[in-house]
Amino acid sequence: MVTQDPMQFEPLKDWLPIKSKLLVISGPCSAESREQVETTARELAATGLVSVFRAGIWKPRTRPKSFEGKGEEALRWVAEVKSQTGMLTAVEVATPKHVELCLKYGIDMLWIGARTGVNPFSVQEIAQALEGINIPVMVKNPINPDIRLWTGIIERIYQAGISRIIAIHRGFNTYEKSIYRNIPLWEIPIEMKRLFPGLPMICDPSHIAGNRTLLPKVSQNALDLDMDGLMIESHCEPDKALTDARQQVTPARLELLVKNLVIRKAAGHKKEPAQELEAIRKQIDDTDHQILEFLSKRMSMVEKIAHLKKHHNITILQIERWNSIFKDRIKTGEAHGLDAAFLKKILELVHKESINIQTRIMNRENP
Repeated sequence: MVTQDPMQFEPLKDWLPIKSKLLVISGPCSAESREQVETTARELAATGLVSVFRAGIWKPRTRPKSFEGKGEEALRWVAEVKSQTGMLTAVEVATPKHVELCLKYGIDMLWIGARTGVNPFSVQEIAQALEGINIPVMVKNPINPDIRLWTGIIERIYQAGISRIIAIHRGFNTYEKSIYRNIPLWEIPIEMKRLFPGLPMICDPSHIAGNRTLLPKVSQNALDLDMDGLMIESHCEPDKALTDARQQVTPARLELLVKNLVIRKAAGHKKEPAQELEAIRKQIDDTDHQILEFLSKRMSMVEKIAHLKKHHNITILQIERWNSIFKDRIKTGEAHGLDAAFLKKILELVHKESINIQTRIMNRENP
């Protein structure tokens, strides 16, 4: 489903009261008991930093017989949070029935989780359940690193008549070894911001980190990329949590984390060093054009090589040559202060395009 006209999202400041300089959404991974919900909410409200209280009511667990949430019973506890603390409330939904129950108990905001988002059928059913209902919806990126899935969810929710939408970056499952539970792949949320300039976006450092010790680093990275806020899991006794204990923090630790974050001003601020920035940006533009010219020149050389290989009946892939190039370019790039992982990605892309060019030429019929 593709939206023909540009989507017009309502700015956060027009509909979401933010209690501090930064939008903070917090609460337990799972609502486990009335006492746990009330205590956590009370302590979060006392920080004066949290605008929205979040809690997991239905928990999609990987294996059966795990704690799968308290369901409707927990909705009653969450519904009481607003009257007791003044914080808005948010709950994850995965089915039309979940939507119906959240509306019944006056939940203020909904979010679609990473596992639900991979299934367009489920997303469409939720979208249909939301038609005609003026309730904000947050959309976490699907677990797969596929930007089309993420944009598809947002388009379906928007076409249901909802313009109060927030995208949530919570990292991606790539099965690569990493210090993170879900690899950030920051380039994907950056591309989302380019595709949807007016779409508010916040970060979920808890699910990226998977470990409370990494939360400050991920949170600061998110703010430095101009995200609009953070969703961080908090529990009154995190080590006793029934789900995701390692990534949750106490409200007191959350307060310390948020207060230590550096909130930078956006570009265009009147005190911005405009002339210096413009001069450097001009240098970057010129350098980019030079890079593109050199890439074009390189690919022209690849075409010449392809014609020679075809004429002399030589295979496209020369693995020893490629390994030699790869090692040499990585070494040279590192000597110039470039990151090895960055160089590896660029070289692999250049090599892939070189193979594509040679394959096309090899497959052409001889005149």
